[in-house]
Amino acid sequence: MTLDRFASISAVMALAVVGGLADLVAAQVPDARQTPYGYEMPPQRQEAPDTSIAPSNKPLSAEEAQRAEALLPLLEGKQEFWAIGEFVHLGKPAVPVLAKALGMPSPRIRYNAIETMLMIKDPSAVPALLEVAKKLEELSRIREHALRVAVRLDGAMTAPAIEAMAKDPESAIRKTAAFEARYVRRKEVIAVLIGLMADEERFVAVTAIQSLWILTRHESEMHDWESSTREQRQEWAKEWTDWWASTNNTFQLPEPRQPRKPLLPQD
Repeated sequence: MTLDRFASISAVMALAVVGGLADLVAAQVPDARQTPYGYEMPPQRQEAPDTSIAPSNKPLSAEEAQRAEALLPLLEGKQEFWAIGEFVHLGKPAVPVLAKALGMPSPRIRYNAIETMLMIKDPSAVPALLEVAKKLEELSRIREHALRVAVRLDGAMTAPAIEAMAKDPESAIRKTAAFEARYVRRKEVIAVLIGLMADEERFVAVTAIQSLWILTRHESEMHDWESSTREQRQEWAKEWTDWWASTNNTFQLPEPRQPRKPLLPQD
């Protein structure tokens, strides 16, 4: 047998072996293109039962009131989130106890008490919050937070506090008053905002004019408020003063604009 013939026979035998193995594998493993794997659709999603416990609206018992008092120091530290959750569960009846936290020495406790009042969503907390917001000796961030929460709980009650804070010696407080006024649907805040248009701090005046546009939608003259001087702002404020003097008796606040719905993606 020649060497070439031997090589040819060897190649044929190799192909046969390989072919046989391929047939064996094909017999054991189904063709994915023809035979689907055993696949089952996942079960339909089922709504999980609501296991949360609704906040209580019943007056606190003597034991619960004592427990709430003991929770106040825990509004600061490693257990503060747990303590906040406990107050939220106690609900509206716990608001008078939380109000006591607003006079405690720790700023963290006072801030967390305000945050907890926002979670409980009880307008009865607003008077205590406004007292904090107007307190000159309180930290600015706590005063600002107290006003924000009070506006969201019952904006109609906050107009007198905004008027007082608009005269505050601290510019950050005046800016907060100018900003939060846009959410207070009371005509009294319009005169307050007009007064802030001539503020010595430009960022306070810019916030005031933005709130006025949002509240009134009055089409005033356009000015460069961002780079204005105080003298210019005083002059421009007169335009609003004259407009308000002629319209305040008949003016009605327009309905707030609804947020635009996002556009759906096109197919």
